[in-house]
Amino acid sequence: MSISQNLDELRATIPKDVKLIAISKTRSREEILEAYRCGQREFGENRPQELTIKASNLPSDIQWHLVGHLQTNKVKQIAAFVNLIHSIDSLRLLIEINKEAAKNNRVINVLLQFYIASEETKFGLTLDEAIQLLETNEFKNMHNISIAGVMGMASFTEDLIKVKSEFNELYNIFIVLKNRFFLNSQHFKELSMGMSGDYKLAIEAGSTMVRLGTIIFGERN
Repeated sequence: MSISQNLDELRATIPKDVKLIAISKTRSREEILEAYRCGQREFGENRPQELTIKASNLPSDIQWHLVGHLQTNKVKQIAAFVNLIHSIDSLRLLIEINKEAAKNNRVINVLLQFYIASEETKFGLTLDEAIQLLETNEFKNMHNISIAGVMGMASFTEDLIKVKSEFNELYNIFIVLKNRFFLNSQHFKELSMGMSGDYKLAIEAGSTMVRLGTIIFGERN
């Protein structure tokens, strides 16, 4: 099927209150524009350099998400325009984003990334590390950061019970942080979990934002 047909089919099955982020890493300008013409406005990229190039060559009303691991020295490449950074895994990274956001006179929305999978290649915080981060004076004095929620990636496995358990773990982390730090915050509401192979399980577990690439654009060359 075409990209437009894939999007139509997805929208018919994804609840209205779940945001669809089209993961466009390595995808061509033409492929992204086809999705854009079908009404898709939120796209996710893994690498700041690729994101910067695409943002300057595609419609200005696209909302760009940085979903991959972000190095502190790359923050300034995207600070002027990025809509949401999904991959906050350290206080050091938050400090850098806050600094670059201030330079651009804006507040940058971010998600705390949690390590919920069994693979060592994944990045992310533990719940204890996140609590320690949120209790620091450095964080409390940041004025150009808005914590919008949490993000995580489940293990790449066919064991659906394991995947569901990991998604439930992230949901519970979200609830703990919401109750402890963000009870009166209208901004802390996003639970970014679920990709092409497991998004239905993620939605069942409470995801508010799914990150889908292959199921929209097809297999990568």
